[in-house]
Amino acid sequence: MILVTGGAGFIGSNLHAALHERDLNVVIVDKLRTTGKWRNLRAHPPAMIVEPRELGDFLASQPPLDAVIHLGAISETTAIDGDLVWQSNVALSQMLWRWCAAQRLPFIYASSASTYGDGSAGFDDDNDLAALRRLRPLNLYGWSKHAFDLWVAGECAAGRPRPPQWAGLKFFNVYGPNEYHKGRMISVVKVKFDEVASGSPARLFRSDRADIADGQQSRDFIWVDDVVAAILFLLDHPEVSGLFNLGTGTARSYVDLARAVCSACGVGERIEFVPMPESLVGQYQSFTEARMDRLRAAGFDRPFTPLEQGVEAYIRNFLSRPDQYR
Repeated sequence: MILVTGGAGFIGSNLHAALHERDLNVVIVDKLRTTGKWRNLRAHPPAMIVEPRELGDFLASQPPLDAVIHLGAISETTAIDGDLVWQSNVALSQMLWRWCAAQRLPFIYASSASTYGDGSAGFDDDNDLAALRRLRPLNLYGWSKHAFDLWVAGECAAGRPRPPQWAGLKFFNVYGPNEYHKGRMISVVKVKFDEVASGSPARLFRSDRADIADGQQSRDFIWVDDVVAAILFLLDHPEVSGLFNLGTGTARSYVDLARAVCSACGVGERIEFVPMPESLVGQYQSFTEARMDRLRAAGFDRPFTPLEQGVEAYIRNFLSRPDQYR
């Protein structure tokens, strides 16, 4: 039995689908609310859904779990309620870490590439305290993820109890099915598909940096199936612990992405540049690229899906169909 927090969300529901294929019982900790998130689970209902507020009581009942995968978080990069974000993204993570340490269970959790801030300190997933302290996230969400990474590194450096296996995954820009409830946090691939499919051009932000041309802002875009494969790899290799980047290792420009969407939609290239919202100026990551040395050295050898192939699979197998869910 695997516990997955955030299991009705984007990455969580794709992971749950893979665990379901393995005939594993999954307990999901999440709120379905009224945004249609239940559709993410429609094809593979879990063994149980636990509301986040009931998680403590559930764990106190000593459920027969084999691992905890902690994906639940307030993930909006525009979040401003620091108290709520701390409780959700840091305090809850600390509680689960301590519980897994006491129960001797593997603990895999979601960190984020937003911990790297503007990228000036590089994208090296070194979990040494000194290296982590050099990072400067640009927003509250990134800071909260960084705060937990720092706390984990401190616990390990001090020799305090830890889970027998632990892994933090710094997700880069993930795209794929079951993200439709995410509102403003939905992937750029889905947003550009909606624009192009409606007959409009793919609209891209103008650059807010003089050294980067419009549309040449670049991110490490990763297909969700590759993310799920990495999590399954960690479950299958309990000897592997550490903080790991999870991107493809190759940055691609937003122009590349827009062209891939146009191609997959079977239309000619149409791209328009629009001003960047004032709320994002100075907080926008214009370049991200995961260093993948450590996860590769740990034994994860699956080839990553190229952007064009992933975009085509997403549009052909999901977005262009009446049922867009996995």
